[in-house]
Amino acid sequence: MKFRPLHDRVVVKRLEGEEKSKGGIIIPDSAKEKPQEGEVVAVGPGARNETGKLVALDVKAGDRVLFGKWSGTEVKLNGQDLLIMKESDIMGIVG
Repeated sequence: MKFRPLHDRVVVKRLEGEEKSKGGIIIPDSAKEKPQEGEVVAVGPGARNETGKLVALDVKAGDRVLFGKWSGTEVKLNGQDLLIMKESDIMGIVG
C-alpha cells in the first residue's frame, strides 16, 4: 500500500461479520451490523509527548483489534474499504 498514516493514526480493514446467526438463519446484508473487529493494515510512527519525544504505538500491522462501533473515518484506498482511526479508538488486540 502506498499510504502511510501520520502520528498515532492506524489503518484498519474490517473483518466480515457472520453470514448466519447461531440458530442457522442467514442474515441479509441490510440487517447486518458493521463488524467491530478488524485487521491493522498500517500504523503511523507514533505521537509526540509533552517533551517532544516520539512514543511508539502498541499495535502493529497484522494485529486483529476491536474498536468502537462509530470509530474511525471510512475511506476507499486501492479499491478496499478501510478505516483510519487514532490508536486511542482501539479497545484491544484479539488473540
